[in-house]
Amino acid sequence: MDALTTLLDAARLTTREINARLRQLPDDAQVTITDPRGRHNLAVGLINKISITIDGNAGYFIGGLGDGPAITVNGFTGWGVGENLMSGWIRVKGSVSQSAAASAHGGLVIVEGDASQRAGISLKGGTLAIAGNAGNLTGFMAQAGTILIGGNAGEALGDSLYETTIYVAGTIGSLGADATMTELTEDDVTAVKQLCAQAGFDHISPQDVTKVTSARQLYHFTTAHASAY
Repeated sequence: MDALTTLLDAARLTTREINARLRQLPDDAQVTITDPRGRHNLAVGLINKISITIDGNAGYFIGGLGDGPAITVNGFTGWGVGENLMSGWIRVKGSVSQSAAASAHGGLVIVEGDASQRAGISLKGGTLAIAGNAGNLTGFMAQAGTILIGGNAGEALGDSLYETTIYVAGTIGSLGADATMTELTEDDVTAVKQLCAQAGFDHISPQDVTKVTSARQLYHFTTAHASAY
């Protein structure tokens, strides 16, 4: 470990104390949070461009409301990792529970394992890259941004999708309301290649992914589509 890395021991510090110390660090600082033991709400609301390693499994809402930091979790996380992320990135080296990257406006959330249900729910411009499988209702009401799934997607993928694009390397359990498979273009292949490079995924063939977008039939309620709601 770098001698300049700041160590914060979660066994000795409260969550509020940890987050307060993180906010005080200058840009480009490096910090490791040790012994997290599933602690919730770590590294939330940060606007400084620091590098954080959470050395173990973490709980709910890790890195939420972040606008700049780079966070690595050496384990799995609970609900809502990267919720409302604005910029920066979060890499989880295990699997994640529900609602990963919920409402993320920007930045990149990388999951090296699997993601549970409602990953990317209400995504608003951020990017979510999942190496493994994604649960039911991934991309539910996602409004903008990109979701990449390196494994299989569950049921109701992209339900009530707006302008988010979803790429799936594996199988799709079913499509949600107003989601449709669309033709893959050269620009899509390039975008998937670039995202795989960013995420460090080497198991995906960009030219073989399935592209899912909105059919744009539910933007406005009409009685003709009432049965689809």
